[in-house]
Order: sequence, then structure tokens, then C-alpha cells
Amino acid sequence: MSNNHLTNAAAPAESRWIGNSTLALVALLTTSSSLLSHAAEPPRVGVTAEGFAIPQPGRKFEFPRDHGSHPEFKIEWWYITGHLLTESQARYGFQATFFRSAGPRISADTASADAQRSATFGVNGLYLAHIAISDVNQQRFLFEERLNREGWDASAEQSTLAVRNGNWSLTLDTNQPTVLLVQGTIRDEASFLLQLRPQKPLVVFGEDGVSRKGADPSASSHYLTFSRLAASGTLTLNGRSHTVKGQAWMDHEISSSQLDQGQEGWDWASIQLNDGREVMVYRLRLRGGATDPHSQLAWVDDQGMVSRVDASRFTWKTIRQWKSPQTGGLYPVSIRLETIDPATHQLQVFLLEPVFDHQELDGPLGGIPYWEGACRVRNPKGEDIGSAYLELTGYVGNLAERFR
Repeated sequence: MSNNHLTNAAAPAESRWIGNSTLALVALLTTSSSLLSHAAEPPRVGVTAEGFAIPQPGRKFEFPRDHGSHPEFKIEWWYITGHLLTESQARYGFQATFFRSAGPRISADTASADAQRSATFGVNGLYLAHIAISDVNQQRFLFEERLNREGWDASAEQSTLAVRNGNWSLTLDTNQPTVLLVQGTIRDEASFLLQLRPQKPLVVFGEDGVSRKGADPSASSHYLTFSRLAASGTLTLNGRSHTVKGQAWMDHEISSSQLDQGQEGWDWASIQLNDGREVMVYRLRLRGGATDPHSQLAWVDDQGMVSRVDASRFTWKTIRQWKSPQTGGLYPVSIRLETIDPATHQLQVFLLEPVFDHQELDGPLGGIPYWEGACRVRNPKGEDIGSAYLELTGYVGNLAERFR
């Protein structure tokens, strides 16, 4: 199943179905639960009522194993965003996201019959994937999404990084095991094949290996990140191939629940600064717009060391909103982020401004519209100091009801 979309941001087309990132997983959570009806396992320590694992502190990660799939958890995604330049300095943003959602846990008396059925029909899980390109010069947003059952057309290996959905894939290079390969297409209009080389060690966000998303311990994830990857390869648009270089960010999150009671959505950003450091921040929004105290900001220094900052020590302010002509969603697309720089102990201000506004994703496979796009990062003097990707969820529809 596939859905695609091309938007000219300067002159938006009529409303059409489109779809991306963490948000689109909403569809998997609701769809997979409704595919089959089985009795849930009795609650156990460290598992949800459905029998899925809850992230535990102190987990020892092993690679390449932990780059792969973790079917004991309900949901998982591998998420890559980046900024590319052609030899003529044309700029593009890109995104490739692969989601896995486990099928419902089964009781012992139905296990045998379901094992036979899953061998032919793939009831063990669903795989959603998004590919998007932001053409900065032309102000165009191209997007395609896919939803497939686990099996011949979609899978994720458990022993290493090898995720695919049709001809889209994210793998480790067998000849260079520290290099990642990502490839995707958008109908016959665009395609890319990129090598991604880590410039820093992989980091684990959160406390003792667990990234909390709310007061309930089950609202958490194992959050693994390559915060700076050197990207190189080819980008083809309308039959014309370009050699591209740039930088990318990769998240791998492993979870069984992502929202807590009283939360209506989240705002998230990955910032790559020109001085060699990165910032990851997520603001969990409570009903009424207040910031949940489990929100988090983290600095990654030039050596890959992480400094955590809790919600009381950073501020997230809206500078400008954009209203979607398709969905009517009102998104805070320009942001002022303030926090203390751990290197200088001085106030640091980041101004995030989209490369263009129309980077909203809205589709039947993703289920609920949200905004995710490439941004410039400036200081209060107006100087470019980096680049970012910004994700804004819960501004259209009831995300809270769909994501718990």
C-alpha cells in the first residue's frame, strides 16, 4: 500500500491525501490492534498489560545487534533526516523513516493456529515508511508513504541494521560495517542513494538508558542516536542525477508507549551547530499548552559527550505560526529556544526558521496530520549558526486518543 504527494509551497494545490515521522506510527498502533483480537497476557513486571516490554534502566547495548529490530517491544522506528547540497550549491532536505509495529500478543490456545496463519499472511506486525524531500530552491515538498504487513515486502532484521519496505531500505554496508546506506524513491519524480558515515560515537539519550516521556514508566523509550553523519551520494530529480554531500541525523527509538495521560502532543527538534555540537530537544505539551516536566533537552559536545537539561532549564517560545491550507492546522513553525550553554555557562538562543513553510504531512496511512521540515538555525544577530529538523505534532486531530 502506497500513497504519495508533491506540494508546491509557493502555490499550494487543492487539498490531497499525503503522510511521515513519529506521528505516522499512530496508524500502526490503532490498525495493528484491530487486525486480530486475542486475549492479552496477564500484566507482569517490566511489561505492559498487552505483554510488551517496557524500557528498563541499565540495559547494556550491543552492536550491531541493537541497531536491529526488537520485537519484544510494541513500536520501533529508524528515522533519518538531513541537509544536502549539490555541486551547484542547490539545497535539499531529506527524510527517510521506517516504522515497525508489533501485532497483538496472542494467548497460548490460539498460538498454534496463528503461527500457521502468520506464515502465509504476515500477522506479526506492520511496517510503515516515509520518504520526503524538501526542494529549497523550488519551494517544493515531495512525499510518499507505504504501509505493508511483515513478510516478503517489508521486514527488519534482529541481528543487525537491515530494514526495508519495498525498494526502500536502511542497512549497514557489508563492506564497511561502520557505514550506513539509505535509499528511497518518490514515484518516478525522485530517488536517492546515500552513504552515511558517523562523525561521532552513537549516543544514548535519557537517564541510565531510558528516555522518559511522562510520569508513567511505560511512557518511555530506548533512544539511540547518531547526531552527526557525513552524507554523500546521488539525488535524482525528474530524471536528472546530482552528486550531493551534506550531513544527517539518525534516531532509533524502541518503545511500547509514547504518550502519558494529559499530554496532547509534542514538539521536537534536532539541531546541528556549525561549531561541531548538536542539540536534541523535545517539549511534551499538556492540555492547555503547558510544558510537561518530563520534557528534555540534551547537548552533544564535539567529542560526543551528552549533557542533559531538564524542562525547567530551557524555554521554547513561538515566534511565528503557519496555517495549513489543506488541514487548517495552525503550526508554530518558527521557534525561539533558550538554554544555558554548558561550554560557556552563558545564555544561548537558537532561532529556528523553516526553509519554507509548507512541509506538512497528512495522509490516510499516517492517520493524523503533523508538520516536519528542514530549518535554518540563527542567533539573535541573524547569523546562520547551524541547521535543524523540526517536528510538530498534535495540532490537528486528537493525538492523545490515538497514541496511548
